[in-house]
Amino acid sequence: MALAELIAFAVGALRGHRLRTALSVAGVAVGIAAVVALTALGEGARRYVVQEFSSLGTNLLIVLPGRVETTGMMPYGGVVHDLTIADFQAITARVPAVRSAAPLATGTENVRYGGRSRSVPVIGTTAELLEVRRLRLAAGRYLSAGDPTRGGSEIVLGHKVAYELFRAESPLGKVVRVGDWRFRVVGVLEPRGRSLGIDFDDMVQVPVQTAMRIFNRSSLFRVLVELQPGEDLESGKDALIRLLAERHRADDVTVITQDAVLSTLESILGVMTLTLAAIASVSLAVAGVGIMNVMLVAVSERRREIGLLKALGAGTAQILAVFIAEAAVLSTAGGLTGLAAGTAAVAAFVRIYPSFPAAAPAWAVGTSLLMSLVVGIFFGVVPARRAARLDPVTALAGR
Repeated sequence: MALAELIAFAVGALRGHRLRTALSVAGVAVGIAAVVALTALGEGARRYVVQEFSSLGTNLLIVLPGRVETTGMMPYGGVVHDLTIADFQAITARVPAVRSAAPLATGTENVRYGGRSRSVPVIGTTAELLEVRRLRLAAGRYLSAGDPTRGGSEIVLGHKVAYELFRAESPLGKVVRVGDWRFRVVGVLEPRGRSLGIDFDDMVQVPVQTAMRIFNRSSLFRVLVELQPGEDLESGKDALIRLLAERHRADDVTVITQDAVLSTLESILGVMTLTLAAIASVSLAVAGVGIMNVMLVAVSERRREIGLLKALGAGTAQILAVFIAEAAVLSTAGGLTGLAAGTAAVAAFVRIYPSFPAAAPAWAVGTSLLMSLVVGIFFGVVPARRAARLDPVTALAGR
């Protein structure tokens, strides 16, 4: 029997039990749709992280006070020095590879205007943050450039903070209070939303020295460093570590490269995607058991047909092939249906949340279709072998 005839025979047999066939196809389709949808979400999360980092450029270094890497035994009496504004100034002045750098001092405080008040994160920084984090202004200007140790009373509001404090009124030139400190609003950021865990819409930015006074801090939270285009990240990292080790007389800072953070996040999200696919694949196994049960019932109901095929000269291999073909047709139809349903669900999700780039990876689509075929053949073997072993005389008698 040719392959085309075998498939046509299997399709004809399945049409005779349309409800049973439809339920089996639906079982496989649910499993495939789950695999496609969940892997699309995992892949979307990975793409989102990559896009967020790409928006910062490809040459970002992050300097943190203290060591977060184990490089040997910590000597007794070791001291972790503060990461100071003077260190930030030395970085910009003494490392030729540095294009721009921005210090960060952080805390949370109440911001008030008139009778309105809300607790928001306060970022102390300098004018360079506008370039380093690719921020854009909706109105006014950013913090003034100049000596970062001078402080100042300027404040830039996130878009959400500006709206909730001032509503339709322009905040530019108005005086707001941050705790007990008075600031004059000089700018409002464009809506940006959450980026790498930071919601710029729901925060305010003030001069770094002033922020350190507000929160009584002696150490910066971190320093963001952008290298010149084409500079090697590892070389820039080594230069920063050498400079700060010389200043502190100790190796007591950590410099994280953007590539290292991105690589770690990508590996975590990759594992998460595979885990989601594995969880969704469990439903395929359940669907396979359903196919096996359907095929076992079909063997019982078609004993006379099997006996007739054997009486006409069909061999064991041909009977085996007929029932395996039926199982393969069931699972393949379910796989294609599930692929269409999963793709439609992902498209609907992206339409609702356009900023999240969910898309099923090619390997997930190909693997899910292959899995559906393998599941059908695997769980169709037992019923097919039972059909192939039937005695033709007994089968014709319907026993």
